[in-house]
Amino acid sequence: MQDVREAFARFWPLTRGDRGWLVLIIGCVVVAALAETASILLFAELTDHALRHGVLAAFWRPAGAWLAVAVLGAVVGYLGNSLAVWTAERFVLRLRASVFRHVQDLPPHFFQKHRQGDLVERLTGDVEAIEQMVVSGVVGTVSAAFSAVFYAVAALWLRWDLALATFVLAPLFLIAARRFAGRIKQASQDERTADGAITSVVEESLGNVVLTQAYNRRRAEEKRLDREARAWMRASVRGARTSELYEQFVEVVETLCVLAVIGLGVWEISRNRMTLGQLLAFAAFLGYLYPPIRNLGQLGLTLSAATAGAARIQEILGAEPAVRDPAHPVRPWPVRGWVSCHDASFRYPGAARESLHDVTFTANPGELVLVTGPSGAGKSTLAKLLTRFYDPTAGVLCLDGVPLTHVRLEFLRENIALLPQETLILHGTIRENIECGRPGASDTEIERAARDAAAHEFIDALPEGYATEIAPGTATLSGGQLKRIAIARAMLRAAPVLVLDEPTAGLDSVAARRIVQPLRRLMAGRTTIMITHDLSLAPDADRILVVDGGRLVETGTHDELMARAGTYAQLAMPGPASDLLLPTAG
Repeated sequence: MQDVREAFARFWPLTRGDRGWLVLIIGCVVVAALAETASILLFAELTDHALRHGVLAAFWRPAGAWLAVAVLGAVVGYLGNSLAVWTAERFVLRLRASVFRHVQDLPPHFFQKHRQGDLVERLTGDVEAIEQMVVSGVVGTVSAAFSAVFYAVAALWLRWDLALATFVLAPLFLIAARRFAGRIKQASQDERTADGAITSVVEESLGNVVLTQAYNRRRAEEKRLDREARAWMRASVRGARTSELYEQFVEVVETLCVLAVIGLGVWEISRNRMTLGQLLAFAAFLGYLYPPIRNLGQLGLTLSAATAGAARIQEILGAEPAVRDPAHPVRPWPVRGWVSCHDASFRYPGAARESLHDVTFTANPGELVLVTGPSGAGKSTLAKLLTRFYDPTAGVLCLDGVPLTHVRLEFLRENIALLPQETLILHGTIRENIECGRPGASDTEIERAARDAAAHEFIDALPEGYATEIAPGTATLSGGQLKRIAIARAMLRAAPVLVLDEPTAGLDSVAARRIVQPLRRLMAGRTTIMITHDLSLAPDADRILVVDGGRLVETGTHDELMARAGTYAQLAMPGPASDLLLPTAG
């Protein structure tokens, strides 16, 4: 139960704002339980005075009262149940938003360690399991507790001695629930883990369907899914068997209690110490009493299962963002675009060595600084530091002389636009994909950005134009066309500093040539740091930085570095594999 208490304490604060509704729901639960109790007493009165003696006159008053109580119970029950569902869904909405907000602040390496399908399962099934513990669990506990108290008090009022005799078996429900809780929790945890694994396999397989088909991996993927599905089936069956065993045990105990009541009642009636109506009412109270007690035990099993989901959500919430807004950020200013890096070093969490070591450079407003080097040299790490996905482990990066760690993230990323190596496309229209560069931009501004990116012509030729729906991996457009949409998005952002990470990656030579002029228009008047293996724009660069093994080994212009015949000259040397040596701008 320690895990349940800790999980409850962690997520209960999210009910703030709905606690008044919870009180109202509990009030409805109390009234409904009182109505049910009154109905049973009125049934006893009908049995003893109307049915037993066949007196119609004795029927109307208790019948009318019973109907009124039933209507009241129905209205209150509907109101309470409706409010309970509404409040529960509001909690789920709030919790999911909170977890999702936190996930969006986590660093890239977190997503490399966790499969996307598993994260999806945590944001869906695990979140709903927590609701079962925090909201539905509270309402269910209060409902069962009040119902059990009312029925027990009514049974004691009718015949306290018989009630005490039958209450002896009640603790069996709670003892059984405690014995079954551990197995239910473990089975639930295994089932949720397997759920995430299944989602991951399906997502990965569908996302890599070309690889699956091209390399005849259909059977291998089916085996992967079958392996995870069988793990889920084993956990699910194990949990279902345990729950069913508990249910059947409780059923036997309830039957034993009812038989005991009937047996004692027959004895009491034979001695004229109890009426038939009282016996039926007494049996009804006990019949209504045991389900709430059983529900309390079942609720314990539900809470144990929910702690498995809570632990998985807590793992996400316990992950710390790599960067945070400063406690006292500098005030926004009109950014000129002077970027500087002073003795910056960086090591990824858990990495054996530094990815960057003592890197120093400057980029003045409007300059093009090209960063190149062998694969794995640390170039893309520099892009992550400039856009502050990470902070350097040593040294400092500055914008207009202000350390990036002193600037609010939102302001920083409004003024430093990133064109990442992977062409990022959202599910939506072409207009929406471009507009996300600057939300609220007009159609005229979006079209102007598309023209500057040499994208307007092919967009306009589409049957639905800018309203054409696209998605990641879409076959509607080529890779080069999608890249130009991404360039249009960056153009619309109009940030004074631009970071380009391998802008021609994944494109053939023809597609790469087509984006050269849009890239030049994008870079015009902006401080641009281009990280690339493609050296076609190197002669245009104001400065070239050569990174190797995480260190800055050379710096200078294209002509200066070629004259030195060092690392850069080797990288720029045309060879059989070089097909992207593109013409410079005229």
